Order: sequence, then C-alpha cells, then structure tokens
Amino acid sequence: MAEALRLTRAGKLGAATRLIQSTLSASPQRHGMARSDASAASAETMLRGLSAAPLALPAPGTKRQPDTRPKAQPKPGKAARSPVAPGIGSFVEHEPAGQAGALGYALYLPARPSRGLPLVVMLHGCSQTPADFARGTGMNRLAEELGFIVVYPSQPVSANIARCWNWFKPGDQKRDTGEPAQIAALTRQIVAEHDADASRVYVAGLSAGGAAAAILASAYPDVYAAVGIHSGLACGAATDMMSAFSAMRDGSRQTKHGNRTGRFVPVITFHGDSDSTVHAINSTHIVAHAAGQADRPLTITQDRGDKLAGRTYTRARHSTADGDVQIEQWTVHGAGHAWSGGNAAGSYTDASGPDASRAMVAFFLSHSLSVSAAEPGVSG
Repeated sequence: MAEALRLTRAGKLGAATRLIQSTLSASPQRHGMARSDASAASAETMLRGLSAAPLALPAPGTKRQPDTRPKAQPKPGKAARSPVAPGIGSFVEHEPAGQAGALGYALYLPARPSRGLPLVVMLHGCSQTPADFARGTGMNRLAEELGFIVVYPSQPVSANIARCWNWFKPGDQKRDTGEPAQIAALTRQIVAEHDADASRVYVAGLSAGGAAAAILASAYPDVYAAVGIHSGLACGAATDMMSAFSAMRDGSRQTKHGNRTGRFVPVITFHGDSDSTVHAINSTHIVAHAAGQADRPLTITQDRGDKLAGRTYTRARHSTADGDVQIEQWTVHGAGHAWSGGNAAGSYTDASGPDASRAMVAFFLSHSLSVSAAEPGVSG
C-alpha cells in the first residue's frame, strides 16, 4: 500500500486505484466468506481521502458514487429546514455553532412533544451527508412511528476530504479528545435542548460511522445505553493507515478502550457476508470482544431467516439467564457494503435485506442507563 500512497500523493489516482484493486483481488480467501473486487468508485473515494489525510475509509458500498462537493450553506446562525409532509415532524439542518470543534448536524423531531423521548445518534458513512443517510436508513420514518428523536452529526470535508469519520486515528479513539468529544458534546446538547430522556440515548453508524459508533460506546458508556454497528470495525482495530487497510481487508483482533466507567454497552451488528470493502469478520470480532466484556454469563441462540424474494440472514443472540438480549449479530447472506433493508432514495442501501433500522431500534429500546449513569457530565 505504500506504493499506492505514493501514487496518490503524486496525483495519479487512476494508477493507484488499479494497484489497490489488484492487491485486494489477489488476497487469499479467508474465513470461508465470499469476496468480490472493490469497485473503482470506492477505491477512488478512499484514495481522495488519502491525499489529504493518513486514511479515508472507502465509501460504503458499491452502488454509486455520491456527489461529495460542498453544498451551499445558510448564513451563520440560520437553520435550513427540509420540506416535510403535513402532520409529520420537522427535519432541520444546523450549521456548526461558533465554538471551535462544534459539528453541524441534522435533527429530526417527531410531531409529538419531544420531552422525555429517546434519542438516536446516527453517524453516516464516507461520502454521505446527514440528509442522504436519513433517506437511506428511513430512520426518520421510524422516529415518527415509534416516538424518538434522531440527530445526524455531519463530518466536514475540512476534517476528512471524503467525509469519513477518522476512526483509525489514536486521537479520535479516546474520551474527551477529537471526534468522540465533539459527538458526545452534541449528544448532550440535544438532550438538554429538547429535554430528551438521558437514560435512553443510543448511537449507530455505517462503515466509518459504524467504527466511530464503536468508539463512542467504548469511550462514553455513561452516555450511550446501546450501540448499533453496521458494516463497521471495533474500537482500536487500527491506529494508522496501514493497519486500517489490513483491518478492513482481513479484520483485526486488536481492540482498545477509552476511559470506561466499567459499564457494559449492549451491541447489535449488521454485516453482509459478501462485503468487499470492510470484511464481515470485523463484526465477528466486535461480537467476540463484547462477549468477553459482558458483566453476566450469556447464552447464545441462533436462527436463520428468509425474506420473500429477498436475502436470507443468520441472527445470533447472546442473552442473560432472564432473557435480556445483550448482543445481537445479524449476518446478511450475499449482501455487500450497504445498509440492509434501506431505501434506494439514499446511497449505499440494499432494499432486499432485513430491515436493519427497525431491528436496531427494537434492540435499543430494550436497554436503558441507570439514573446515576445517565447524569450529564459524568466522567469516566
């Protein structure tokens, strides 16, 4: 990969793309899972990120290459309101506040009063925007149906040219530093401004966003009651560019924690077993690590599901003796690097798979923090 990086920095993206594709396609088959070549679009997105940062995770999926050009922004202090149907809640995009390190975000508030509602934090993948991610996951529709708030933090191109969360940088893997601190601060801001239920705050993400969600759960177990990781990697799976390439291709058993309070964070994962961008073995490693951290003995049950004219899946549940599911792993057979059950109106979705959004929300709402653990400002 050193030669690919040299070509990228020399501006020879086409040659570097071909080199990475040939390297990945020549890799031996591992873990008994199918592989396909990385798409040119994904590889080029990755390389454009490399030219400005140590690593940018490839754009999630291979469906199409979204437009990553900066969009026109409203004037400072203004919020851009997205049109919504009559009787439906509001979806509003907000610019970063004046303080350094603040993130822009989009916020969905259901039509019902927001006081005391749960909050779901959704972290987009590379080259995506909050609006695109909201369309693809359909999370706003579920928020209206079931009654919760959704916030979509936005990674600016100034932080990563491909809009990837920098999950592979040590400075963005710990509590009270870098991106974890920014996202946690925004989370607490939304809870305070809308009087949301601080004991029912959850974080989920896709690809680089999934890896960032894993970091948030590790660094802030006193803020997030549960985590959803779709096609992502474990916290600490990589610490530089080369280890990130390796982890994405073959997985990594290397993990590390932020400043934990000792609380176990329940986790649900989704991953396609034909994902050629982030290998599905990464979800297996996430689950194995979580099982090792569980504070109670867990029993594993497994079932296989069929979807009419769609994809089959295998679901493994790790439950306590009283039936509480603490870890849930969905493996979607034949699926690539895309949000399972998503809407084709958004990028990097697979409508033929089981509904990841609904499964994650059902899992989330079965978990909550204790009152003491959920107090704002708790430090590990």
